[in-house]
Amino acid sequence: LFFSRLIFGTLYPAYYSYKAVKSKDIKEYVKWMMYWIIFALFMTAETFTDIFLCWFPFYYELKIAFVAWLLSPYTKGSSLLYRKFVHPTLSSKEKEIDDCLVQAKDRSYDALVHFGKRGLNVAATAAVMAASKGQGALSERLRSFSMQDLSTIRGDSSSTVPPSVTVRTSSKQSQPKTSRSASEGTGSSGK
Repeated sequence: LFFSRLIFGTLYPAYYSYKAVKSKDIKEYVKWMMYWIIFALFMTAETFTDIFLCWFPFYYELKIAFVAWLLSPYTKGSSLLYRKFVHPTLSSKEKEIDDCLVQAKDRSYDALVHFGKRGLNVAATAAVMAASKGQGALSERLRSFSMQDLSTIRGDSSSTVPPSVTVRTSSKQSQPKTSRSASEGTGSSGK
């Protein structure tokens, strides 16, 4: 049932829509546009009717028959439904529908901007926190290594550290240590 609806309800009309566009035959083009409008409404209604009517005997077979009726050049079902029901309804409600679509578009744009800003703020905060935690963890990790450990990690067998490997600490942490050692050195030499 699924494949028959796929082939006859979608692929067959899509191919003939392509041919109508290619040939620029206005009559065929209008016929297939009416079909696609009716088919879209059918698919929308089917979403809800499947939930409530799937238990009905021959429900799926009736849906296939309905699609065949829509497609048939003898019954012209899609043209009939469009001209009798869809076009008059849409024409009378067109202004209200357009207003609702504009409002929905504006609301969705505002929501997108709002959530986009919140998402960027969260991402920026997370990046700053990760960078600050990562920097602190890296400096602590580097402080925990001795010069011998660094040379072993690099694969050097000598006990000396090559000149390219330097361990730096932040300027805030190195200044108090130097000032303490300098003051201790002057304090001890002054006594």
